[in-house]
Amino acid sequence: MNDPEPSSDSITATILQRLAAIERTHTVRILYACESGSRAWGFASPDSDYDVRFIYVRPRDEYLCIDLERRRDVIECPIEGVFDINGWDWRKALQLMCKGNPPLFEWLHSPIVYRAQPGFSQAMQTVTPHYYVPLPCAWHYLHMARGNNREYLHGERVRLKKYLYVLRPLLAVNWLESGRGVVPMRFRDLVEILIPSGALRDAIDRLLQLKQAGEEAAWGPRLPALNDWIEAELARLAQGPALGSADHPGPEPLNALFRVWLPEAV
Repeated sequence: MNDPEPSSDSITATILQRLAAIERTHTVRILYACESGSRAWGFASPDSDYDVRFIYVRPRDEYLCIDLERRRDVIECPIEGVFDINGWDWRKALQLMCKGNPPLFEWLHSPIVYRAQPGFSQAMQTVTPHYYVPLPCAWHYLHMARGNNREYLHGERVRLKKYLYVLRPLLAVNWLESGRGVVPMRFRDLVEILIPSGALRDAIDRLLQLKQAGEEAAWGPRLPALNDWIEAELARLAQGPALGSADHPGPEPLNALFRVWLPEAV
């Protein structure tokens, strides 16, 4: 007989324990920790990993070193069972925000937040609209869709979850082209707003049911309605997203925010 799956409360407790252990081991303070990937996107299988991502800050004096640029700015924990946990240094996170890094924005808009220092999420949401630049974000999603489509969706049988890793970025491009702002994390939100009722919507609904009821690595025959839409969208976007450039506020607001969250000690 298989062991029963742990409850969501016990999973969360384990994640919080692991985050606390990271703080002790690395002498850092975690400012924010969330779920990324399929569980945050709303299409996890029962055996999907927990993709925990966090932003951490080191003691203030560690940012005042002549060899700062040579010091690691990530913490990567070995994958253990279903737990995939890693994070970025506070300075690195803000550098990536200044470049308009879409994964960071997704973290900050995750529907599943495990930990956040008081006021941190609000502070980040204040600056996000100024640094969320649609054109580079759309290119990021388009590259993701092209790569996953080329790699996974051209056989007679495909890993079903890979459809979602092409559909979601293509819908994200659509979202950005329509001027709706930050792309929502939940796949269902994208579908309900961007895909009208009909054959395509029905095919996506069936795919979600298969994915959420099956195993993470489940295979199945190609789904023509999805492949046809994907190929049409990739052809439409052959020259890139229909977006123009936007103004950039520069690094000074982020420099100020960086200093606010530097501790005197951890």
